[in-house]
Amino acid sequence: MAFPILLLLPLFLSIPISESKLAVDYYKTSCPSFEQIMRETITTKQINSPTTAAATLRTFFHDCMVEGCDASVLISSNSFNKAERDADINLSLPGDAFDVVLRAKTSLELSCPGIVSCADILARATRDLITMVGGPYYPVRLGRKDGLVSQASRVEGNLPRVNMTLTKIISLFKSKGFSVQEMVALTGGHTIGFSHCNEFANRLFRYSKTTPTDPNMHPKYAEALKKTCANYTTDTAMSAFNDAMTPGKFDNMYYKNLQRGLGLLSSDSALLMDPRTKPFVELYARDQAAFFADFARAMEKVSIIGVKTGKKGEVRRKCDAFNSIKT
Repeated sequence: MAFPILLLLPLFLSIPISESKLAVDYYKTSCPSFEQIMRETITTKQINSPTTAAATLRTFFHDCMVEGCDASVLISSNSFNKAERDADINLSLPGDAFDVVLRAKTSLELSCPGIVSCADILARATRDLITMVGGPYYPVRLGRKDGLVSQASRVEGNLPRVNMTLTKIISLFKSKGFSVQEMVALTGGHTIGFSHCNEFANRLFRYSKTTPTDPNMHPKYAEALKKTCANYTTDTAMSAFNDAMTPGKFDNMYYKNLQRGLGLLSSDSALLMDPRTKPFVELYARDQAAFFADFARAMEKVSIIGVKTGKKGEVRRKCDAFNSIKT
């Protein structure tokens, strides 16, 4: 019997200790009301604010890509520290995501004080909201602790920007352990949500000296966006849906749109033009089941990036503040 055990030993050693402490039913005994509270809070919030799903997905991704999935993006800045959420790339994170976590945390603290982490609330809310708007289900292991560090200075270089080349975006995802195909699948999250005009205005008004509008955009789509974003320099809140066809439904329309010249961001359109990513765009455009399966696997992988357990983190009393002031 020693031989099989020796064979299995490397497999056990390859699983990070932090990940091995996570479990789908982590709160089954310590907080029996966890499931019901999360379900009720999320359902009510999404019904009242239909943009909550997209907001929470984006915020969760921004959290996990910087310092891991530890709710560090939820921390508010104070006089001693400029937190992650005040990094320029995070200033446009929608308030609905912060609100749904706050609501869940408030209810959970009344039922199970000091038990459920903000990081777990954000991870679970993201999955549940994705499924609410038609997306795939994937298991979410729980037991994360909330991070003890949140600094705006640590954000740069960890999140893709719309003006990055595709090579740089691929390299960034690779540094986090994701393949090109996983990157394309995760980008499909743009099937819900919106982007502010200043993130794609260069494609409309100043693409080049000779061609002001990106020729890769469908002409009628570009004209409609120009009207929407006409005053974007004075009204910075102006925005457009990432998926113009089914903006509130999680489906594979995002990829179909790319084939029609309806990609909103330059980084979106680049996926169809590059031979490294084009095959996956074409696959997901024709096969929603394949997209859902790959997105689900990739999101499960995202959800365990850099998780903290044990003494490497804490369970915050309030999601926007550490339990002790950090200076």
